[in-house]
Amino acid sequence: MIKELAKPVMYLSGVGPKKSELYENMGVKTVYDLLYHFPRYYIDLNSPQTIRDAPLNETVVLKGRVVRKLPEAPIRRGLSVYKAVFTDDTADLTIVIYNAGYLFKSLEVEREYFLVGKLTGNLIRREINSPQIYPAEGTDPVQPVYRLTEGITQNLLRQNVHAALTSLGAQIYEPVPAEILRENELCSLGFAMQNIHFPTDMHTLEMAKDRLVFDELLTLALGMLMMKSRCREHAGCVMTGESIDEYYSGLPFELTDGQKNAINDCIADMQKNFPMNRLIQGDVGSGKTAVAAGAAFFAYKNGCQTALMAPTEILAAQHYETLCGFLEPLGVKVVLLTGSMTAKKKEKVKAGIAAGEYSVVVGTHALVQASTTFKKLGLVITDEQHRFGVGQRAMLAGKGDNPHKLVMSATPIPRTLALMIYGDLDISVLKELPKGRQPVETYAVTGKLRERAFGYVKQHLDEGRQGYIVCPMIEESAADLQDVKSYAKNLSEGFFKDYRVGLLHGRLAPDKKEKVMKQFKEHELDLLVSTTVVEVGVDVPNAAIMVIENADRFGLSQLHQLRGRVGRGQFKSSCILITDNPTEEVVQRLKILSKSHDGFEISQEDLKLRGPGDFFGSRQHGLPKMKIADMSQNMDVLVKAQAAAKVILDKDPQLDTPQNSGLKELVEHLFEQNVSND
Repeated sequence: MIKELAKPVMYLSGVGPKKSELYENMGVKTVYDLLYHFPRYYIDLNSPQTIRDAPLNETVVLKGRVVRKLPEAPIRRGLSVYKAVFTDDTADLTIVIYNAGYLFKSLEVEREYFLVGKLTGNLIRREINSPQIYPAEGTDPVQPVYRLTEGITQNLLRQNVHAALTSLGAQIYEPVPAEILRENELCSLGFAMQNIHFPTDMHTLEMAKDRLVFDELLTLALGMLMMKSRCREHAGCVMTGESIDEYYSGLPFELTDGQKNAINDCIADMQKNFPMNRLIQGDVGSGKTAVAAGAAFFAYKNGCQTALMAPTEILAAQHYETLCGFLEPLGVKVVLLTGSMTAKKKEKVKAGIAAGEYSVVVGTHALVQASTTFKKLGLVITDEQHRFGVGQRAMLAGKGDNPHKLVMSATPIPRTLALMIYGDLDISVLKELPKGRQPVETYAVTGKLRERAFGYVKQHLDEGRQGYIVCPMIEESAADLQDVKSYAKNLSEGFFKDYRVGLLHGRLAPDKKEKVMKQFKEHELDLLVSTTVVEVGVDVPNAAIMVIENADRFGLSQLHQLRGRVGRGQFKSSCILITDNPTEEVVQRLKILSKSHDGFEISQEDLKLRGPGDFFGSRQHGLPKMKIADMSQNMDVLVKAQAAAKVILDKDPQLDTPQNSGLKELVEHLFEQNVSND
C-alpha cells in the first residue's frame, strides 16, 4: 500500500487535529479509512421531475428557480419560519425552511436550484419542507450521502475525500493482477475510487461498485484460503487404513449414505500428512454424532485419543451417553469431564486422560484448561461451531501435536456462503434424515387462534407428552426479559395452572440453565417456556409439541432450528407459529417453513429474504464485516472471487511476490479488525 494511503487523516488538507478526533468516532484514522468510508446512498439529479407531475407525499427531485422570498415569520422565541416561492414553469410550490436563516439568505431570486425532499399539499397548493438545496450550476449530478458523526457535515466529508483523491493523483495502487481484471471486466481501482465518491452518472457508479465489491470478496476469499493452507503443517497422528466394519455392524440402525460418505471423508483426511480440518454440516437431527463416533473409533483403532467439546454441560452429557452406547460395546473407554464435577472426581478423570486410560473424552470448556493433558490426542471434535470462537478451537487443538479437527454444525447454510464462513474447513454435508425421523407438521396462525393453539398443547400434555413455548428476546434487554418472565408467570398461573411449567432464558446462570433442562429431560416439567436459548438443546424424545410466539421476529433458519427440538421420538410432532403481524411478507415467509423440511432449502430462501447479516442474527460466525459487498446480493461475484483467489494462491500461496503485496495488505487489513472478536 502506498505511503499516502497509510497517512493519518489529520495531515490531509482541510482536516487537522480537531477534525481528525471527530473522524476517529467514525472509525476513520487514515486516508485509506476515509476513502473506504463509502456513501450510504446517492441522490441522482440527472432526471428531475416536474412540479406538476411529481407525486405527493414522496421524496422527489425537482429543478427550478426561486421567484420570490417571503418575509421571516417568527413563531416563538428562538424559532422562525422562512418561505420562498419556487417554480419550474409547470407549477409553483412553497419552500419551507425552519430556523436556518443562513440557508434562506443564500437563496438568490431567479437563480436555478435542485430541491430534494418530500412534496406535500394538494393539486392547488404544494410545498416542500426543509429540502436539500443544490445550486443547479456547478453541482455534481450524482450526490453521495455519507454516514456522519457530530461535527462532520456532508460537505466537509466530500471536500476531505476530494482532497484525499487529489493527494493520491494518478498513483493510487492497483492490487489486483491485470489478467483477473480483464477476465472479470473490471475497471481500475483509481477509476473505482473516483466514481464511488463522485460518480458522473449511475452507470459509472455501478462500474465502481462492481470493482470494489469484487475486491472485498476477493480479499475475503484469499484470507479464508490462506487460513486453510496454514493448517497444513505436519499432522502429529498420521493414521493408517484400519477397518471400522465392527463399528457399522454394532450400530442398532442403518447409517444414511450421507453419514457413511462423511465418515469416509474423515478417514481419508486422517491418513494424510497434514491435519484434517473438516466441517460436518447437517440439518437438525441428521445424525452428526454417529459420524463423530465413527471418526473417533477410527482414531481409537490407530491408538489415538479423541476429545469432543460441547457448549453446555447438558449437551456434553448427552454426547457422552450417545458415544458410550456406540463405542463402549467395542471396548472403547469414554469419559465425561465438566466444570461442575467435584475437584476430587476431576483430578481422577484428568489423571486417567493423561495416562491414556480413556480413548474418548467428552466435555465442556474444562477440556481446554491448562491442567487437562492428553497422552496422545489425535482428533478434536467441536459441536455447534458458532458457539466457539476460532481461538477456543485452537486452544483445544494445542493439547495435541497438530491433531485432526472435526467441527459439527446444525445450522444449514447455502454452500457458497458456507465456503466463505468456514473457508478454513473442508465441508461434508448430511442431507437425508436417518430412517424413522418424522417431519414436524408446521402450522402458521394469527394471534386470534392463540387459545386454540394452547388447547392443542394441553391435548398433548394430557397424553403424557411434553411441549415448548418459545418467545423472542430480540435485544436481550431487561424489558425483554421482563416480558418473557411475566408471560411465563401468566401461563403457569392461568391457562396451564394444572401443569408443571418451567422457564429457560439466556440470562439464567449456567447451573440454573442446566438444572431446568435436566428437569425437562427427566419429565419433572410438562411445559418449558423458553427464549431461543433452547435452539441448541438436548434431545427430549417425549417433547412432541412446540408453539413459537411472534414467529415473524425470527429468521426462517432459526425457526427451523427451533422446530428441530421436537419430533425426536416415536411420537407425531407439531409446531405452531403464531404471529400478530400477518403482513403479506410475513405470510410468505412462514408459508415456506410450513411447506419445507429441508434446512438447506429454507436457509437459501432466508438468505434471499434477509441477507447474511440478519441470516445469522447476532452471531456473525467470525466473518469480517463487509463495507460494500452483500453476500446475499453478490453471490455470482462471490463465486468469481473464489475462483480468482484460487488462481492467485496456486501461483503464490502466501502472497509473497512483489506484485501481490497490495493484496496481502488488503487481506491483513480486513482480518485484523476481526481478531479482537475471537
